[in-house]
Amino acid sequence: MLNFNLSDEQVAVQKMVKEFVDNEINPYIRDWDEKGHFESSILRRLADLGLMGVCIPEQYGGSGMDYNTLAIVCEELERGDTAFRTAVSVHTGLNSLTLLQWGTEEQKHKFLVPQAKGEKVGAFGLTEPNAGSDVAAMQTSAVLDGDHYILNGQKTWISLCDVADHFLVFAYTDKSQKHHGISAFIVERTMPGFSSKAIKGKLGIRAGNTGELFFDNVRVPKENLLGKEGEGFKIAMSALDNGRFTVAAGAVGQIRACIEESLKYCHERKTFGKEIGKHQLVQQMLAKMEAGYQMSRLLVFRAGCLKNEGKRNTRETSLAKWQACDFANEAANDAVQIHGAYGFSNEYPVERFLRNSKAPVIYEGTREIHTVMQAEYLLGYREDKQLSNPLPAWPFEQKETIKN
Repeated sequence: MLNFNLSDEQVAVQKMVKEFVDNEINPYIRDWDEKGHFESSILRRLADLGLMGVCIPEQYGGSGMDYNTLAIVCEELERGDTAFRTAVSVHTGLNSLTLLQWGTEEQKHKFLVPQAKGEKVGAFGLTEPNAGSDVAAMQTSAVLDGDHYILNGQKTWISLCDVADHFLVFAYTDKSQKHHGISAFIVERTMPGFSSKAIKGKLGIRAGNTGELFFDNVRVPKENLLGKEGEGFKIAMSALDNGRFTVAAGAVGQIRACIEESLKYCHERKTFGKEIGKHQLVQQMLAKMEAGYQMSRLLVFRAGCLKNEGKRNTRETSLAKWQACDFANEAANDAVQIHGAYGFSNEYPVERFLRNSKAPVIYEGTREIHTVMQAEYLLGYREDKQLSNPLPAWPFEQKETIKN
């Protein structure tokens, strides 16, 4: 029997994150957004709450909660601002869960444990200036030289570029093999030849840290190779399953924020002698938001349930990411319309919601990529096979906990 009720533990986490957002983010986000300032102390405070490794097993320094609890955290954070949901998406979804899934025990102890505790921050380096959806077009290369790989190249649109300590970076070790010649590496900020630079002038997510990574003959130890040579594309795609899941969950929070602000304004604003909420076309926009919210939330939790069961969920996560992000973009557009001229000013947060809602429609698979994916599943052109390193099912197996 399907159970749509949150557990007591999930309700407690939801309440905790909501209060955190209301107290620590919402009072300051307008200023941070105006200044393009990423408030990195938020990550330390999230770590104090055990939320930087919320769904990482306890033996690797995490809180050991299920994958839908990660979705709840992302929903509540994006209700405040996309920048901080993005930070958790990248740190936990793209990086830490990938280490959990593909890393050796030595790599997990060295990199995953401090990340799960929030002592170190992780990021993800796949996109390049000429390689977004077309991953095989990447130019970054890694050449084996004794006990090290020599890494050269550039990544762009990398969240937490100036903040992260560890980066999962994808590079060609054999370009003649195309997708099968890509490998994954754990790169540390302190490695000589590594540098980063923030991108300014973004349309949205201005309170987030996004930019470029540069690798100039960076010597990466062989033990920092994640998986095997040539497994990089497979690792990247499995990482995107986790990242897309958190993006979809965040979009649910964006829709909820649009609903909350619109309802408040509908009761405050009066036209033609009555609250604007009494006008049917305003009600139509609100009803669309609510439908989008409920449908998106169900799609996200379905993907999370599959993750909890240890089952492949690429198809379900793709659908959730596509639909939730589109619904969020539409909800933000309608929220601005409901606010009228005031929606065009940052006196109200809905203009920020609209600007922020555009990026998730593009990153981690554009709406066009996900549309094609869903059609190919239906046509039988695409089929997902079980991965050699699946994400562990929840509840996690209990092992000896790593000591501080």
